[in-house]
Amino acid sequence: MKVKTISRLESDYVATRSGDLNRMPRNADPALHPFERAREYTRALNATKLDKVFAKPFVRSLSGHSDGIYTMARSRTAVCDFVSGAGDGEIRYWDLSTGICKWAIPAHQGMVKGTGFAAGGDVIVSAGSDSTIKLWEAESSCNFAMGEVPEPLHTYVSKSPVLDMDCHWSEPMFATGGTSIDVWHHERSKPLQTMQWGLDTNGSIKFHPIEKHLLASTCDDRAIVLHDTRAGTPVRKVVLNMRSNCLSWNPMEAMNIVAANEDHNLYTFDIRKMDSAMNVHKDFVAAVMAVDFAPTGREFVAGSYDRTIRIFKYNAGHSREVYFNRRMQRIFSVQFSGDAKWVLSGSDEGNVRLWKANASDSVGTMLPREKRSKEYRDKLKERYAHMPEIRRIARHRSLPRAITKATRIKREIKVSHLLRVFERLLCTLSVAQL
Repeated sequence: MKVKTISRLESDYVATRSGDLNRMPRNADPALHPFERAREYTRALNATKLDKVFAKPFVRSLSGHSDGIYTMARSRTAVCDFVSGAGDGEIRYWDLSTGICKWAIPAHQGMVKGTGFAAGGDVIVSAGSDSTIKLWEAESSCNFAMGEVPEPLHTYVSKSPVLDMDCHWSEPMFATGGTSIDVWHHERSKPLQTMQWGLDTNGSIKFHPIEKHLLASTCDDRAIVLHDTRAGTPVRKVVLNMRSNCLSWNPMEAMNIVAANEDHNLYTFDIRKMDSAMNVHKDFVAAVMAVDFAPTGREFVAGSYDRTIRIFKYNAGHSREVYFNRRMQRIFSVQFSGDAKWVLSGSDEGNVRLWKANASDSVGTMLPREKRSKEYRDKLKERYAHMPEIRRIARHRSLPRAITKATRIKREIKVSHLLRVFERLLCTLSVAQL
């Protein structure tokens, strides 16, 4: 005769310290949990509601500029470093972790039209409407507290006013846009190449982060042009219905580029086939002035003339987040941080604002238990995102009255246009039958 006894070790289920939780044995057999899906739905609903309760996206305002901020750039080597340029010719070098301005320099006589970090991250490049491009040492040895102003490392003079500038990702080069596109080297006083398609002015310029010799630009004739710096010639051109204000390459999908357009939309193009847009991103009610991809390539942020910032998934037609502030004016520049957790915006009233990429995320350090709990809630929200109640709560946004009214007017215009097209089609069919 065999007798089986139950033996348990006390250390397996009793907390060893006073602050620990007792371990509870759980049988994962589905037959013992008949209402598991109902409980998960309730938890997903509560998690969605709590996200709305704790949604506080605004973190801080970085003040100091005395004019509107029209250009910003983040460092490609340091997460916390970025530079901003204002309409009065001043550039400021910031530390995101503390919100402190490391230095401020009156760099140009006119507006700062472009800023960027050179490939190594130790040199800042600025371009102004006074037709000059200057190189600055990022970690300068000058005593700014005593009023010392550093001299630029190099100064380059363009033949025409500069409208935009972008730095090469791996080489000591940069490109400027104006009446033509000029490609410069740090060690040359004159441009290496000058490229032009037609007589129109080039507005926005962006080097490709992966295909190092590819350059995209926007023109005043409503076109987006691709240039090859190896041959020094434009290679492809697509013309839209309205002018594009800004471009941004997807850093993970080398063939995709997003254009911010004057018609309130953003367009994603595949450069292998630019006959039509892959996706149209809507929701803005005014011209889109700036766009920037996250380093992950899964989403991008855009700023508009309607005083709002919206975050889109790379393949979604509508925004997942919209940020606004009562004091914030027209948005002219936006940037994702290097770790994709923060969003920077520069507006017309002279403030750089720091926002969370996810409005309900905690700013402080999370414990391992909190991280696991958050991952579980996010998974539940993703699983039950199609449910009507959860979808309604997740999509709800409180917007300013002017934007709500403009959205309603746009919707009415669209419906009216579709009705007219449908009536015209019916008349054509009836005439054909007679």
